Amino acid sequence: MKLSIDSQRVKLYGWIGLAYLGLWLFGDLVSETETFWKRMLNNIWLCSYLTVVNFLLFEYSMPYIRLQWKRLLAAPFLLVTYFLLFSAAFYGWRNLGIAIGIYSELIKHPSVEEGIQYHMPYALMSALFFGIIRYTYDYRKLKATAQQLRIEKQQAELSYLKSQTNPHFLFNTLNNIYSLSRDKSDLAPESILRLSKILRFMLYETSGEYIAIEQEIKIISDYIALEKLRYDESLHINFNHDVEDMHQALPPLLLIPLVENAFKHGASETRNRPYVDIHLSVNKRILEFIVKNSSEKPDGGVPVVENIGLSNLRRQLQLLYSDYSLTVQQSESEFAATLKINLASHVKY
Repeated sequence: MKLSIDSQRVKLYGWIGLAYLGLWLFGDLVSETETFWKRMLNNIWLCSYLTVVNFLLFEYSMPYIRLQWKRLLAAPFLLVTYFLLFSAAFYGWRNLGIAIGIYSELIKHPSVEEGIQYHMPYALMSALFFGIIRYTYDYRKLKATAQQLRIEKQQAELSYLKSQTNPHFLFNTLNNIYSLSRDKSDLAPESILRLSKILRFMLYETSGEYIAIEQEIKIISDYIALEKLRYDESLHINFNHDVEDMHQALPPLLLIPLVENAFKHGASETRNRPYVDIHLSVNKRILEFIVKNSSEKPDGGVPVVENIGLSNLRRQLQLLYSDYSLTVQQSESEFAATLKINLASHVKY
């Protein structure tokens, strides 16, 4: 089996080894000041060995056992191997350093067994140290990766919802123009001109994450002007706004679905005295958007089913803000939608 070495993991173990070395050096600096420099070289020599052994243990041996249950049969053999690596082989590495003049023999052990017993706790503590830091690092990395995947999924969903808004908006508008053309209305050319202005805005102004509230008000006004062409003087439309700062940021076309809904499912389906009443206020970063329209309650008290525009808007709000409310109410003669958003609660991805 060919072993591949991940350079990022090698760097990780290098940093863990330096941290373990730092603990040793700190202890020697406090208690062994006279021989500190010799001990520093000794510890570097020993830590280099422990870093390699722990790298093999946690990156190859333990994952190898976890891959298949049959490989558990190799666990006793690996256990004995690493016990020797952390005891006799570790002490042998110390003696190798002495032989080649790198390691200073500050302590003479009467026997090999006593030397192994003296050094083995340092080696076993390293396994605990490397293991804790390694698994903590991997857990945090896994958690960050999962968070990033969640963010990317939500961003993709939000982009999809926004991509639905524009065609839905365009479809409804084209239907309006079609009805004017079918009736051979002289207002059809003007409606096409107004639609071109709206499309220009959608192409060049809505590609970013935010637009100024002033621009959102402009597109709402243009859409209302376009809708007015379809109706005679019997339709009463009121649109007023009270915004303390016209340059506050808002996701583009966020409010349009409620306005569309008022005309398509309200005024156009009302036989007597149709009206649309729209009020927008933004004060102290709290946006309130109230849209009321004439409506005729379905027979038999059938509950109102949210159309694609409202469902789309509700999901966008879930992804965009942490503090908001969207309520709809249907009475005998009126449908009302109230949207409240704390603009400061915008979710950052």
